[in-house]
Amino acid sequence: MRILSRRSEINSRNRSRGDDSSHRVNHNIRAREIRVIDPDGEQIGVMTPEEGREKAEEFGLDLVEVAPKARPPVCRIMDYGKYQYEQSKKKAASRSSRTQLKTIQFRPNTEAHDLNVKLSRAERFIQKGNQVKFVMRMRGRERSYTDRWVERLQEIIEEFEEEYDVHIKTVSRPSSEGWRIQAIVEPDSST
Repeated sequence: MRILSRRSEINSRNRSRGDDSSHRVNHNIRAREIRVIDPDGEQIGVMTPEEGREKAEEFGLDLVEVAPKARPPVCRIMDYGKYQYEQSKKKAASRSSRTQLKTIQFRPNTEAHDLNVKLSRAERFIQKGNQVKFVMRMRGRERSYTDRWVERLQEIIEEFEEEYDVHIKTVSRPSSEGWRIQAIVEPDSST
């Protein structure tokens, strides 16, 4: 009795975590009748789960419930381990292909060399396809010259595009927000 309750605790934890264990496989299929599809995508017909498992064993594969809400539920004969592996690869590929927002911070009076180091880092981010947010942080009396620093940030972005030979498009123009001025650029995909 304790083993069954422990197993149900584990299953409920997995479901709440959102694992890909939403597919019922082989003996976990509970419906009375199921529609079975073979590995080639051809419909075999409606049968009991036991008969479906026997068919899957003939192919040396698993019986996986792919559409549990259909009437009768649809089950496919497939290699479930391979399927899970392919799904994890797709998820990882979509995660790595997303663009990220990288931030470059500096002050209004940052020296030329330090600014060049930060701009070369921004160039690497742009070449990798990421967006770059330039943030100019102001302190004290620098805040009273906000318009000057907005123009300066626009100049820095223009110099960056010319000097580093990168094609960028401005997502948001330099604007003042409290104690900082920021602008966002991204690689120009039209070139």
